[in-house]
Amino acid sequence: MHLEWRPYRFALPSALVNAQGRWFERSGWLLRLEASSGRVGWGEVPDLPSSWCAPPGSSALPLAEVMEGLPQAQSRAEWEQQIQGLPVALAFGLGLALAELDGLGAAGWLSAPASAVLLPAGSAALDRVREHRPEALGTVKWKVAVEPDARERDLLRLLLQLLPAHTRLRLDANGAWDRQTAALWADQLQGEPRLEWLEQPLPPSDQEGLLALAQRLPVALDESLRAFPAADLQGWPGWQVHRPAAAADPRPLLRRLQTGEPRLMLSTAFETGIGLRFLHHLAGLQAQGPTPTAPGLAPGWSPQGPLFSSDPAHVWEAARG
Repeated sequence: MHLEWRPYRFALPSALVNAQGRWFERSGWLLRLEASSGRVGWGEVPDLPSSWCAPPGSSALPLAEVMEGLPQAQSRAEWEQQIQGLPVALAFGLGLALAELDGLGAAGWLSAPASAVLLPAGSAALDRVREHRPEALGTVKWKVAVEPDARERDLLRLLLQLLPAHTRLRLDANGAWDRQTAALWADQLQGEPRLEWLEQPLPPSDQEGLLALAQRLPVALDESLRAFPAADLQGWPGWQVHRPAAAADPRPLLRRLQTGEPRLMLSTAFETGIGLRFLHHLAGLQAQGPTPTAPGLAPGWSPQGPLFSSDPAHVWEAARG
C-alpha cells in the first residue's frame, strides 16, 4: 500500500468560542492510501487543540514530525500493526482510509439528517435565534461556561422565552462547571421539557458527579469519551456525543452504529470534505438506528469551496493550492 499526504489549512467564518478558548482556523493533512489493486482510500488527519482529542498515542513527537516519519509504502498488516501506536488524529485518518479500502461507501455514502443549530456563546445566541426565526428551529446547541455564570443563567431565561415549545435545547459546558454550578443550572432547568441534555457539564474526572447529575436531568458525555476507555463507560445511562475526528481509529464506532447501538450522537470537529463525507455517513447510520437525533454539524460555521466537496479528489486538489 502506498501512502501520500498533503497539508491543508482554512479559516473559520467566525471564531468558535467555548469554555476551553477561541479558535479561528483549522489545519491538518489529507491522506491518500492506494492499494496494489489501484483502489484508493481517503483519510484526514486534523491538527486539533489538545483539549478536543483523546490522550496521545505512544509518540511524544509533534504531529507534523510523526507525519514526516511515516513510511510511503508498507503492507496492510504493517499499517494495522502501526495504527495502535499512532497519535489519535493520525489513527483516525489512517483508519478512515483503510475502512474505505474495505468497502465503506462502495454502496453509496449516506446523507446526514438535519443538523442542530450551533448558537454562538454569550448574548449573541439570542440574536442568532431571532435571525433564524424561532418557529423554524428544531434543535439548538448553546456553548456555556464562557461568561460569568450568573450572567449566563440570566441569558438562559431569555433564551427559553424565545424558543418555541417544539424546540430541543442542548447546553454544552465542555466540562467547565463544578458541582455547585451544575446544581444551580439543574435547579433552573428542572422540569424543562425542551431540554434534550446537558453536554459534559462536569470534568471527565468527576464521574460520580456526572452520574448523580444524570439522576436529575439528561446528561450527555463528550470529553469523557476521550478521557476513558470505552469499557469504563459501558454503564453510562445517557447519551454519548462522538466527535470521530478527535478520537482514534474510527472503525469501532462505525461498527457500533452499523449494529444499531442506541444513544450515540455525532458531532463535527470542522473537517474538510473528506472527513465530512464520513461524518455525514455516520450521522445517516445513527438516524436509521433506534434513537435518531439531530447531529451536531454546525451549519454555517464552516467555509464553502472545493476543500469541502463531497468528492475527495476535489478536496485533494484544493489542498494543493
